[in-house]
Amino acid sequence: MSAPPVRTLADLDGDVLAHCAGYLGARDVASLAMACRPLRAAAYGDAVWYRLFRDQWPFEEVPCGALGLRELYKRRHTEVCQMKFDDPLSAIYHLNPAEATPSHLMLDRNSIWVCQGLVAKKLSVDWPDAEVVETHRNHGARITCMRLFSLSDTPLFRNDTQKNEKALVTSSTDRTIRLCWKSHSRCYKGHLAPVTALADKLLVDGESKVLASGGEDCTVRLWSMSTRAKNRPLIATFHGHEKALSFLSVARHKSSLLVSSSKDSKVKVWDTVAPSSGSSSCVGSTHINSSGPPIAMKCHESLCYMATGSEVTAIDLRTMKKASVLALDDHRILSCEMLPSEWLICTGTKDKALLWDIRKAQELPNTVTEMQSDGPVTLLHLDPYKVVTGVASHGQVHVWETQTGELLNTLSCGEPARSGGRITVSSMAVDGCRMVMAGSSPEGSVLHYRDFLRSSAPAPSAGEEASRFWRPRQFGENDDDSEDEGYY
Repeated sequence: MSAPPVRTLADLDGDVLAHCAGYLGARDVASLAMACRPLRAAAYGDAVWYRLFRDQWPFEEVPCGALGLRELYKRRHTEVCQMKFDDPLSAIYHLNPAEATPSHLMLDRNSIWVCQGLVAKKLSVDWPDAEVVETHRNHGARITCMRLFSLSDTPLFRNDTQKNEKALVTSSTDRTIRLCWKSHSRCYKGHLAPVTALADKLLVDGESKVLASGGEDCTVRLWSMSTRAKNRPLIATFHGHEKALSFLSVARHKSSLLVSSSKDSKVKVWDTVAPSSGSSSCVGSTHINSSGPPIAMKCHESLCYMATGSEVTAIDLRTMKKASVLALDDHRILSCEMLPSEWLICTGTKDKALLWDIRKAQELPNTVTEMQSDGPVTLLHLDPYKVVTGVASHGQVHVWETQTGELLNTLSCGEPARSGGRITVSSMAVDGCRMVMAGSSPEGSVLHYRDFLRSSAPAPSAGEEASRFWRPRQFGENDDDSEDEGYY
């Protein structure tokens, strides 16, 4: 049965919106609730969130006459994103032991991208197996960086049936950059030394997009993604850095500004609109005094955050002055993840991970949450729901709640039946309620992928022994008495 006709948004009632909820999704319903007061009342009705819950978790029981379904949906969504379960869908793929240890990992829906030396692979997960669907052996040496961009923003795009596809871009020590999609590829040559960095986003140049790269030749180069530039894709070369490039990021307040950092902790801003080959396009420069090279860099609005040595420095890109400095004193930063939109920065050190609220950077006793580790935290992930930390030599990662620092789960990289052998974790990638880890053991390299969306068995609390038997959790039950925060 089709939904009744609606003349305006205000005419939507709860039943109509519930009918549409299956097509919209929770975020769209939440956005519609902000349109007008009558629509807000309809969007917060139980009928809408009952439909959303049933679509998302069809096997979870919903008690008859349950009220406050929106809050129960938020709680369930938060628990799933926090990976607070013991029975995720799991797929393990054993890599060719003759190939290099996995170095880069990325998740794209139910696909895994992994780099092994000079080879890049795409695996499609079909429970309980993972299958290689693409293999790219275009480079002649080790891959140094990997990015995924919408295929529609690249010259490989042909028609609207490909609009949801992603294209792979890799850089290498062979001095080249490769753009790949399925059996198609393009090579970009111009660097005079190994390419060490690719921009985290594509720059906007009118109607076309531009890719930025940096290398050990101390140059930043711009490459056109337009089909008209097939034969001469190199747009410009920027000179000015004295050391190899470490990171490239597009400024968030202006999509034509490119921020670059080099191994000597110098930061430069380039105006890429109608660029000239040289240093004249540099519109800002500063130097961060540090005892080591940059560890991480991220742009947010008009600020650039850079972690070096034992400090995280925020630079105002409009003035190139330091906006704030987060000093860790004697803690040298080994890894760093930033979530400036939530005012959060997480740093990994030799024996712990530290979570900071950057709004209160000067009130250190009140701003840090410590997550202890039995080794150097070199693997790190941060999102609004959780922090994931890992020690490479221990073969497992820990999941912590972002707000409280409470330990939620511990996940190993290898199969339980083979846990007797020593396993190490070389890299990991996290996307919402999904995670993939790459590890090595005496038997060879392995990828372990988990999806917590349909999980039902709660993970045991820290220090609590797991029960041999479990029952599916009833709708509305929670592991503790706290109120979980959600976005819906």
